[in-house]
Amino acid sequence: MKMDYCVLGTNNIEASIKFYDSLFEQTELNQVLSTDRMTFWQGQDFAFALATPFNEEPASNGNGTMIGFNVGSTEEVKRLYKKVLELGGTCEGEPGQRGPKFSAYVRDLDKNKLVFSA
Repeated sequence: MKMDYCVLGTNNIEASIKFYDSLFEQTELNQVLSTDRMTFWQGQDFAFALATPFNEEPASNGNGTMIGFNVGSTEEVKRLYKKVLELGGTCEGEPGQRGPKFSAYVRDLDKNKLVFSA
């Protein structure tokens, strides 16, 4: 079994689309579809999406919830970490060795927690 896709909620779809379009610029994820409430990026084996909640309640980040991206190299971990900070995201753990993985932890504009690892 492997992860197929991930959807994160947002309260500002326009700002979030700009954030993730810029973050994913030099990766395999490309924006493939956008509607008034959802936008999808697709890679070879994985899809990522943003959505305004269907129930029209405010989107919120989950306490303990984290989305992990294996980005293949320590250089890419560092690059994406810096890119998130440039885009207005926040640090949750600078790039470094953590057990068997080199990783960095950040939050996007809606405070969703992301990890980049190699």
